[in-house]
Amino acid sequence: MATTSDIRNGLCLRYNNDIFKVIEFLHVKPGKGPAFVRTKLKSLSSGKVLENTFPAGRKIEDIRVETQKFQFLYPEGDSFHFMNTEDYNQITLRKDILDAPELLKEGEIVTIIINTEDNLPLSVDMPQSVILEVTHTEQGVRGNTATNATKPATVETGATINVPLFINEGDKIKVDTAKGAYLERVKE
Repeated sequence: MATTSDIRNGLCLRYNNDIFKVIEFLHVKPGKGPAFVRTKLKSLSSGKVLENTFPAGRKIEDIRVETQKFQFLYPEGDSFHFMNTEDYNQITLRKDILDAPELLKEGEIVTIIINTEDNLPLSVDMPQSVILEVTHTEQGVRGNTATNATKPATVETGATINVPLFINEGDKIKVDTAKGAYLERVKE
């Protein structure tokens, strides 16, 4: 058992007969009244996100998990195949367990959180950012750069991302996996 002071991003806990992962949290100590912890929890079974407030000091049931590095091999319908980088065992996961499956390219290394009680995978943590090649984008309009203008671009995984006007087909870009947003152009 843990308390609300142990809450941190990535913590897995049992709540309302389901397993949740803490996405965001904020300890609040108002001037009047007791302290509390405001959280955003993501269900690892359904993928739904809910907001919840815990009173300070409340006991929560945390789940013992271990993390392992896996390499993404290939998608197959709604299934994604991964290989453990240490013992080369392969596992297949459903698409809804992944946070950003549209940004996952073959060969990418991800961290999979596994429940130690039953050895079942709970969630897949993507790297902070991925480098993807732009496969299609329109030409930027010259002189349209007075504001922070963007245009849609399709990357090698099939995802569409808004990029600045100076990005062309064939450019490699760094994409934030949490927001699915353009970060910078990558020079080779």
